Amino acid sequence: MIFVLFVVAIVAAVVALQVTDLLAAAALLSVFSFVVALLYGALGAVDVGFNEAVLGAGVTGVLLVVALFHTRRGSVD
Repeated sequence: MIFVLFVVAIVAAVVALQVTDLLAAAALLSVFSFVVALLYGALGAVDVGFNEAVLGAGVTGVLLVVALFHTRRGSVD
């Protein structure tokens, strides 16, 4: 199970770097943080996993989405 979580985390990170839509990238980074939180929990660091889930997947994901909706496009293409 730990190997599967490692693979999913790596795939989510690489796909987040490759997508051109910023909202999709923010969502994938939240998925990455949640998978890493599950990984911490599977490795026995439950307190670190809980903090990663709350701060990494929750708060940071919401802040990224809010920041995206408050920015404007610089070009019209």
